[in-house]
Amino acid sequence: MKIPVMTFVAITTVLLILVTMLVSMGVSFGWIFWLTCLGQFMVVVMVYKVIKDDYTTEKTFKDFYEDFPITSDE
Repeated sequence: MKIPVMTFVAITTVLLILVTMLVSMGVSFGWIFWLTCLGQFMVVVMVYKVIKDDYTTEKTFKDFYEDFPITSDE
């Protein structure tokens, strides 16, 4: 089963936000340490998956951001 790349991004983000919340709530060092180690591992896996993803697009740099169309007519 192939897991989508955005799933890795979401899991990593939620894990690292969870670590931040647990630190502010005063959870024991052991839990924080191992969750941080897991988070660092997940960041490496996430970056690898994003880089190796077979994603193609027809957009070019000239398209820039579609949310903000830039035209020379204005």
